[in-house]
Amino acid sequence: MSESGFTVREPVTALPDPVEAEHVVYDPSLDQLREFSRDLETTTEFGSPAYVSDQQSRNADRTRNAIDHEFDADDFEHFEDAIEFAEGTEMLCLDRQVGRHPDHAYVCRYYVPKAYGRIALSVAKLFEPVDDPDAEPDFVTVQVPDWDETAIRILPEEGFTAVLGSDYTGEAKKSFLRLFMLRAKEAGGLGLHAGSKRVRLQREDGDEDDQETVGQLFLGLSGTGKSTLTAHGLDLDDPEDATMLQDDVCALLSDGSVAGSEGQGLYIKTIGLEREEQPELYDAATHESAVLENVDVAEDGTVDFDSDHHTTNGRAVIQRSELDSAGEEIDLPNLDQIFFITRNPVMPPVAKLDPDEAAAAFMLGESVQTSAGDPSAAGESIRVVGTNPFIMGSEGEEGNRFRDLIQDLDVDCFVLNTGSVGGRDVGVDDTVTLLEGISRGTVAWRDDETTGLTVPSEVPGMEVSVFDVAANLDDADDQVAALREERRAYLAEFHDLDDDIESAVY
Repeated sequence: MSESGFTVREPVTALPDPVEAEHVVYDPSLDQLREFSRDLETTTEFGSPAYVSDQQSRNADRTRNAIDHEFDADDFEHFEDAIEFAEGTEMLCLDRQVGRHPDHAYVCRYYVPKAYGRIALSVAKLFEPVDDPDAEPDFVTVQVPDWDETAIRILPEEGFTAVLGSDYTGEAKKSFLRLFMLRAKEAGGLGLHAGSKRVRLQREDGDEDDQETVGQLFLGLSGTGKSTLTAHGLDLDDPEDATMLQDDVCALLSDGSVAGSEGQGLYIKTIGLEREEQPELYDAATHESAVLENVDVAEDGTVDFDSDHHTTNGRAVIQRSELDSAGEEIDLPNLDQIFFITRNPVMPPVAKLDPDEAAAAFMLGESVQTSAGDPSAAGESIRVVGTNPFIMGSEGEEGNRFRDLIQDLDVDCFVLNTGSVGGRDVGVDDTVTLLEGISRGTVAWRDDETTGLTVPSEVPGMEVSVFDVAANLDDADDQVAALREERRAYLAEFHDLDDDIESAVY
């Protein structure tokens, strides 16, 4: 019983039993799911299904959870609305698994009306089937697209999410990943909106079997290059390799390992997708196994990834099996390096951070707004703590936890500028050269007087001096000072944040 006097029934027992209920189709095949939404499909030239949704991005402003918001009777009523709808409507139900880690794997039960089999098809292609068919669900989501009000409500303790009035696949996906991250924090770790990568390199003067492994995380908002860098092979030759383990959400655990979440597929942005720049992602998105959402597809099936006819937030669910860079594993045994991705023209292409500076970078979460979050503000500067809009609980405490973990685990942290330094663009090849050098430990560092940051002085295969901040910006000292003051004022808003982190603003 809540303080408002409203009670929500326990979702696993209140919702229709998916095995026994006659009006529920339980764990249908991928072919069945596609057939249920055949009338909504445009078949692409590649043989894959494409759909257009009414809602084409997340509804952050209409999302509330019982940790950060004081729920009233209306909030609790949304859960009962979802349960009652599922009791009286022909529904689909999927059981899928988020994570494989022995301590951080969760059974996720998803209900959606049969008419929206297309959303269930994407969910089924993102998350793996459940290992133990007799396991009870840890998280339950009910999505009711045809509701007269858009409202996303979360009961974190119960693991229950009601998605009302949205037919966007991203709401279903994040309903489970949001709780996955929270459970990691409750266990002493930290859930991260991050891609994970394993780089295997030959030791100097070693034989073919003498390798070292570098574990990396990439933090950045959707559409800012996180997927590109996580999936990039760094142009390494056998027996060296760079392997993508996760693209979107991970859990950094207190022992230094990183638990992955999605074992089946990836949910990638497609606007501007070109084979020349992102060959693996392009080939996977144009494979018959992909599912396209809000991508411009002509009646004859021709796909135009450059078009924003529907939205700039076009998406594709692609299969890990179609990515040569994707490993069979999704967990990273040990973390060595973390990269924060930004696109601030006052920043160098890369800077090395101490633990307090890294925690400040985590709190700043600097990037540019993308159409995944707010299409109307796409391209504008934005700050999101941890580049993670799905944090539940104190954001200041999140920063403190991050600093303590990386300090205890001796993780090296860096901020990457993948945009431009002044008017000089930082290309993908430039960033990849930096990443390879940092992975190998062959970058030499210096203190930069203009920014106060530790920046590269020498990088193998790159003339890094051309990206000097002072040389590329007019009035660089004034711009850096103004940015630092702006950052300091922003960090001062988080009253739970340790003073040492606030003072480390760069």
